[in-house]
Amino acid sequence: MRIVIAGGHGQIALRLERLLAARGDEVAGIIRRAEQGDDLRAAGAEPVVLDLESASVEEVAEQLRGADAAVFAAGAGPGSGAGRKDTVDKGAAVLFADAAVRAGVRRHVVVSSMGADARHEGDEVFDVYLRAKGAADDHVRGQEALDWTILRPGSLTDEPGTGQVRLEAHTGRGSIPRDDVATVLAELVDTPATAGLTLELVGGSTPVSVAVKSVAGN
Repeated sequence: MRIVIAGGHGQIALRLERLLAARGDEVAGIIRRAEQGDDLRAAGAEPVVLDLESASVEEVAEQLRGADAAVFAAGAGPGSGAGRKDTVDKGAAVLFADAAVRAGVRRHVVVSSMGADARHEGDEVFDVYLRAKGAADDHVRGQEALDWTILRPGSLTDEPGTGQVRLEAHTGRGSIPRDDVATVLAELVDTPATAGLTLELVGGSTPVSVAVKSVAGN
């Protein structure tokens, strides 16, 4: 498979790139800065320098053409202000989905956030983030040309992955190692039967492959 990942230098994306490359997939990661390219190459991915805050739909679609799947894993980051929540967490996600439609790439996996809701109330930056992610998710759900799956992890940690998760429509609050998020994403990319599902993810006691097969069969 050829898989294109938006936000290719992110902590989850780099983990995902290593997993996909190790299993033999062809992986490309979209990054903002050329100097990030060596990290992607070390992970086994091809770096594509393209700023999703300023690129056109056609420019992004050009990078997606011929891909078997697209993964949106970009984010403005915890140190960013409210403005970039709108331009990256919402705007770039919408752009990437629209570009996937134009490029004819049906399989589309989104890394969202637990609590994402376009109608979320509050004036803090994190509230803006949750609204932005929720609005982006709503946009993706409205694309009939996409076989989308939206993954909403709980609080992210850098603890070593356990390979044991809880993956359901509603899990309740909890934390999850980034390693395990990447493992779940790799499994989801390869499981189109999860299309149309919005899933929450926290640490648990079910092996990743079993958890994904379980939700795919519901």
